[in-house]
Amino acid sequence: MQTYRLYENNPNPRILSDIAEVIKQGGIVIYPTDSVYAIGCDALNQRAVERIYQYRREEVRTSHLSIICRDISQADEYTKISKEQFKLMHRNLPGPFTFILEAGLKLPKVFRSRKTVGIRIPNNKILQALLEELDNPILTTSLKAPVEEDDADHISYMTDPFLIEETFQNQADILIDGGYGEDIPSTVIDLSEGDVTLLRQGAGILK
Repeated sequence: MQTYRLYENNPNPRILSDIAEVIKQGGIVIYPTDSVYAIGCDALNQRAVERIYQYRREEVRTSHLSIICRDISQADEYTKISKEQFKLMHRNLPGPFTFILEAGLKLPKVFRSRKTVGIRIPNNKILQALLEELDNPILTTSLKAPVEEDDADHISYMTDPFLIEETFQNQADILIDGGYGEDIPSTVIDLSEGDVTLLRQGAGILK
């Protein structure tokens, strides 16, 4: 795994271009967000998506899948967003939220059997610059710390890039070291049924 140290106040565009090229070729990347570190890939690359499935197996099959988009306009290409939902998202994004929306027709093959999809637009300049370079959404899932079988109900998140590199060096191609991460995941809001339903209170507070 190749590690790149990037700074949110001035992410190096040449390095971001190199990382985007690896992702386009099916690479797996670990990156900081505005909440916890996450692992992901080009959401439109089927081979890369299958590699993510190997990482999160059972959870991927039973939970909501999420994609990171550069803005709401890109999210609208893959989901169905009403005027009211747009206003709510516009007030709170970019930010530490996952909005569950009705899936659209342009979603990649891996999502076709799903009626809903999670949308993330994190407030992190490194990730925003990478999305601009990549021009594709990123399939994403939080980077959870390994747990013992008898402690499977306990969820924790790794915050130290050095420990992340040691633990996941065989599961990803690139680690973007953006400094210490947060240990609280995004707030999850379900909009798929028309109402605003809080599924998980995390780092974000709705406006």
